[in-house]
Amino acid sequence: MTTANCSIRPGWTPVTIGLMVLGFVAFWPLGLAMLAYILWGDRFHGMMRDARDQWHSSPLKGAMNQMNTGSYGRTGNVAFDDYREAELKRLEEERAKLDRMRDEFDDFLKDLRRAKDQEEFDRFMSARNRPAASSL
Repeated sequence: MTTANCSIRPGWTPVTIGLMVLGFVAFWPLGLAMLAYILWGDRFHGMMRDARDQWHSSPLKGAMNQMNTGSYGRTGNVAFDDYREAELKRLEEERAKLDRMRDEFDDFLKDLRRAKDQEEFDRFMSARNRPAASSL
């Protein structure tokens, strides 16, 4: 037997109907997915191919690729490209500066909470020890 004979093909066969029923019994979205496969499974490959072709021809794909690689295309105007690179570098430095300030502020708040917690604990301990000392 080849794998083509063993695969589950879309259509109303006893195997697909059984899988659909089991899917509904186990977890209803599985049964719904199997029903969709039975009804439209033969069109999935065509839909996938069409979606892939549309994505490859989409201008959004190029923009996403540029954002993922971090390289923005040059415009051909050297002065503008130099200006843009300098501004991007300045913004990155500003971002790093803000990140450092945020870390310093987080450390400050952590120390402040620690001091407040220590003060409350010391007050608790002194109040706890006072009645015990006066009752003796």
